[in-house]
Amino acid sequence: MKKIKNSLCVAFLCMATVFSATAQEKKASPAEVAQGKINGAIVTINYSSPAVNERAIWGELVPFGKVWRAGANEATTIKTDKDLIVEGNKLTAGTYSVFVIPQLHEATVIFNKVAKQWGASKYDKAEDAFRVSVKPNARKLKAERLTYTISSNKIVLSWDYWDIPLSVK
Repeated sequence: MKKIKNSLCVAFLCMATVFSATAQEKKASPAEVAQGKINGAIVTINYSSPAVNERAIWGELVPFGKVWRAGANEATTIKTDKDLIVEGNKLTAGTYSVFVIPQLHEATVIFNKVAKQWGASKYDKAEDAFRVSVKPNARKLKAERLTYTISSNKIVLSWDYWDIPLSVK
């Protein structure tokens, strides 16, 4: 009888894992991770990746002049194991949430010291490590899903017809 109970428990756990994996695959904005090295530092960005889905993004779904979580679901986070210089500002090793305030011709990117937060509803400006203003670049091809890329000297948020670049060293 004990073997049967153990077998049923194992079967149930396997089914729960399959259902959980299937639910993750079907999320509207699946969890993603971008990782790379910049100036010897390992940089990891955790975010949820929404799709355009024929929606107007900049200025509508993501309103101009308002703090946005730079992804979907939980706030996007960036982790670095060494200090970096982002657009001339020192980002001390650690984990930060990332927010963006988009405008028509510029975007303010915010590094906030409170890493674990849901969306931007409890965002507190007093907890900002710093903010930088950058100029979004127009893309020729639409990025259907929001993505972050990390190269040797740059981090880029791409979505719809915008790239929001950050110079990093």
